[in-house]
Amino acid sequence: MSSKVTLIVVQGVILFPALLWKSYQLTRAPGDVARWMVTACLACFAAAYPLGLLAGDVNQPDPGRIVPLLFQHVFLCGLVFSLACFFLFSALPAARARRRARLELIPPAVAILVMATVTVLMPDVPPAQYPRAGVSVFYLAADLYLTYGIASACFFARRYARGAAPRLARGLSVASAGFAIGALGGATLIAVVLVHWAGAAIPWLLVQATVWLVFPSAILLVVGLSYPGVATRLAAARVWWQHLRTYHRLRPLWTQLHEAFPADALSRTPLGRWDTLSVLGVHRRYYRRVIECRDGLVRISPYVARLDGPLPDRLTEALRAHARREPAPEEPMPLAIPDGGSLDEDARELVTLSESLKAAAA
Repeated sequence: MSSKVTLIVVQGVILFPALLWKSYQLTRAPGDVARWMVTACLACFAAAYPLGLLAGDVNQPDPGRIVPLLFQHVFLCGLVFSLACFFLFSALPAARARRRARLELIPPAVAILVMATVTVLMPDVPPAQYPRAGVSVFYLAADLYLTYGIASACFFARRYARGAAPRLARGLSVASAGFAIGALGGATLIAVVLVHWAGAAIPWLLVQATVWLVFPSAILLVVGLSYPGVATRLAAARVWWQHLRTYHRLRPLWTQLHEAFPADALSRTPLGRWDTLSVLGVHRRYYRRVIECRDGLVRISPYVARLDGPLPDRLTEALRAHARREPAPEEPMPLAIPDGGSLDEDARELVTLSESLKAAAA
């Protein structure tokens, strides 16, 4: 497999999952204009991707069929315009952003008009026999706008990243690197068009530069735009896994307290199989278990107060005394109190006690 084909495959592997992810996010916030623009950007990219494969080699002077090339570059223009709108609607008031967006629509409209005119006037001959001037004008119109739009996006991305939240700032930094490389790649494409139009031999190094600049820039663009959402989900997954582990690690303590005080259960309705593994289901069970353990410790603490020795041993003996219905002082005492006041810190202290009980029973 050639290096170019490898880059194309990697591009597709990253692109289409990113589009699915952004489409899912859009369903959660359909009124977010900036998110619409990012999704439109990736959708245009996804539409241009198979058209580029269908058209064949897009490097001059070996163009593919002109009609697939036209639609491919229309979608690429839509990609760049969507990027411009994303930054405009993210950084400016809605009314001002709409005015700027209408102005930004003029350059791609001109480029698409030129490309469509060339396509209509192109003679019905094999691609290798296309008139040099027609091919050059087609690519020059597309590459000039794409280079302008990508360079503008690089400027906006770096400017917007300065005041953005950390995750968004990191994503925009990655995207801006892709924009910078893409703008440089666009400049090399323009150079290739001009050399080809002049009838001179295109240097091999210049042709390779277009591949090694344009494709990596597209990958960085997709990664950068997807990073904030993916990073947020990864952070949520870490919390989900932490709550699931804590839930199970509290089982020894919870089991003993629940047997002693079954009425303290927050819910006696069994959870469904999906709810057991869902994000909200795990968090809900975690919170319930921590609260039920803490409530049980408060209720058993009067029995513990009159005993001596390590807390796990005292707790075990206190539960036995409660089971025998022995009288106990009325006043509770604090047990396994965390240093901080958060629920997670409380859970860590309870886990320590639960694992001590498990070790003592082993």
